[in-house]
Amino acid sequence: MVGTSESYPGGATWSLADIPYHALARERVRDDVQLFYTVATASFVEITSDLYTRNLVEFFAGDREIVDWLQRGWEREELQHGAALRRYVETAWPEFDWAGAYRGFMDEFTQFCSVDQLAPTRALEMAARCVVETGTAAFYRMLSEMSPEPVLRTVTANIRTDEVRHYKYFYRHFLRYRALERPGRGAVLRTLWNRVGEVDAEDAFYAFKHVYLASNPGAAFERGHYEQFRGAFRQLAKRHFPYGMAVKMLLKPLGMSAAVGRVVLPAATAATRFLLLR
Repeated sequence: MVGTSESYPGGATWSLADIPYHALARERVRDDVQLFYTVATASFVEITSDLYTRNLVEFFAGDREIVDWLQRGWEREELQHGAALRRYVETAWPEFDWAGAYRGFMDEFTQFCSVDQLAPTRALEMAARCVVETGTAAFYRMLSEMSPEPVLRTVTANIRTDEVRHYKYFYRHFLRYRALERPGRGAVLRTLWNRVGEVDAEDAFYAFKHVYLASNPGAAFERGHYEQFRGAFRQLAKRHFPYGMAVKMLLKPLGMSAAVGRVVLPAATAATRFLLLR
């Protein structure tokens, strides 16, 4: 249950009860529009993890270990991330109608979230999940380190720790499925590259859209509003995004030797910067 210490064995060791929301320094964040949009958008995406879980459970049907972990471990922890971010938003910016905005998001987003969006094979989907967990781990590390407010630093640091652990789980099962399906390194590389390139994923776009609409009653939403938000985020990422950590995690599923990895690391870092900051 979200908000309790109950978790899957080996899972998260924190709960909402551990977060000192009463000590939140609102004066440090209440006028930070970019931070508001970033945290509110992230809260929508995280708390919708039951939809992502449903798709993954369908895709991995028959693999009891993975399905069990997805339902009892991963989903619970991702929903806790969303609940923690939601409470932060509602405490820091109490004028924002979180529930109303989220209803609008769900009404639109559920039309696009389906199992058809997953990779063609289980091994490649596990590789793709490694990319997603890399991105979230790096994002929350950046947000924790740059946050001007201590409670947000605590929340995002906890989420970052969970996301790194999720990466390790998906990577372990990627290795298992790679041994069974034997995808070529080229197929794995294409999967990694394609997923890294999905920087304007539909969930983030529609989440931002409905945060914007709820924050600007009566205003029309245009794609340019999201592009402006993304542009401001890219400027922050240039200074704060942990590219070294992210690239090392991204390269791991390729199974390269340490020596080869060191050779390609600079080029891979440059490519990741291009994809994320373009």
